[in-house]
Amino acid sequence: MNVLPCGDRAVLLDCESLDEARRWHAALIDHSPAVLGACTVLVPGDPPRLRKLLSQTTPAGALDDTVVAEIEVTVVYDGPDLDDVARLTGLTTTQVVAAHTGTPWTAAFGGFAPGFSYLVDGDARLQVPRRTSPRTTVPAGSVGLAGEFSGVYPRSSPGGWQLIGRTDLAMWDTAREPAALLVPGTVVHFTDAT
Repeated sequence: MNVLPCGDRAVLLDCESLDEARRWHAALIDHSPAVLGACTVLVPGDPPRLRKLLSQTTPAGALDDTVVAEIEVTVVYDGPDLDDVARLTGLTTTQVVAAHTGTPWTAAFGGFAPGFSYLVDGDARLQVPRRTSPRTTVPAGSVGLAGEFSGVYPRSSPGGWQLIGRTDLAMWDTAREPAALLVPGTVVHFTDAT
């Protein structure tokens, strides 16, 4: 892990993997409002104090204690890319749905839109590439896969993920506290609406 300067009010931990970043985030969250990224942790504060803190801290050994909530997300598995995901994985569409619903996913970090969370720790057989040609519009509530991640689009936006289904559950609601349904540490259980 490399500690990089980030202005005069933060440092950035550049980690070798998402797992390492998640373990550093878990170790630091009680000391600072650290922000987790795919392979980084932004730690705001006084850089000299933060460097001293980092020299006295080790990454968390396990992430089991970081669960903040468990959420069930009911999905209609009729996405336009479900057949492509089956072909890419060598599974049937029924097996894709079973794999997606059979393993809990964990919200690791926020993404490209308010309310979007990159979900990790799902069934490794579902790792698929992004689409070669992104869509100009993906409907809100679309459930997708890309690389090691799953996610739910919180609003209509362009996107290149493989869409396998849809949910009516609101990922972002400013009348809710917090507004994001899936904050880091939330365990997500996808269930098949059909």
